[in-house]
Amino acid sequence: MPRKIQSTSLHRSSGLVFQRLESWAINPWRRYSLFLIVLLVGFFVGSSIGMINGVLALMDPVGAFLIVLLLEIMVRLRRNWPSSNGARITLNLMDLVRIGLLYGLLLEGFKLL
Repeated sequence: MPRKIQSTSLHRSSGLVFQRLESWAINPWRRYSLFLIVLLVGFFVGSSIGMINGVLALMDPVGAFLIVLLLEIMVRLRRNWPSSNGARITLNLMDLVRIGLLYGLLLEGFKLL
């Protein structure tokens, strides 16, 4: 029988992270800068993964499988996520990470051609 999770201050405050982020990003400049930072971090991670797999050349199929699995999980989470106003920034951030990751991987693939 599963036990009820204890309500600690860390547990209560971690549940409010996205609401705090939404209220912080009301200013359009903050929101756009956050979106740009997340997009560039996704691009950096995608290009780094592509570069590391290209240099090592040991686990190319495994790395490709893990990236496709990660992208597919993000797509399925996006589809089932509630689209209320508080969750819109979370959906946008997830989409931008996915776009940056895919763009970084595609750019690394085109470098190899």
